[in-house]
Amino acid sequence: MDRLREFLTKTDEEEIVLAITQAEKNTSGEIRVHIETTSKKDPFERAQEVFFELGIDKTAARNGVLFYICINSKAFVILGDQGIDHKVKSDNFWEGTKELVINHFRQGLFKEGLIYGILKAGSQLKVHFPSLEENKNELSNEISKA
Repeated sequence: MDRLREFLTKTDEEEIVLAITQAEKNTSGEIRVHIETTSKKDPFERAQEVFFELGIDKTAARNGVLFYICINSKAFVILGDQGIDHKVKSDNFWEGTKELVINHFRQGLFKEGLIYGILKAGSQLKVHFPSLEENKNELSNEISKA
């Protein structure tokens, strides 16, 4: 848990949760952040496991997004479910977003990188999945940790 606190403070986490809430406003899309200190698995494989463990594949429109971070292996993966992935994949949206986040991480700006990436993902979710009358929060906005 100490490595997590070095990565993000409690205040940082609260600001990230606020960014998730803001990014999900006016969209039916869902964004989750998962941070773990260590994993022996390939980062993409592990991100896929977490994606299913957190139920991100269960959103009605299949428009959930996962920001996965493994601190010790310095791994970062963004995974979008089928609905959103199909809409943004052709313009390399995920790669561009990942680069934006990683560029901040390289400067030690972990919170800022995540917030910019989350808001960027949220802007695409709003374009492709604008919320209909009641915007039900299908998944928790809290950061999950392992």
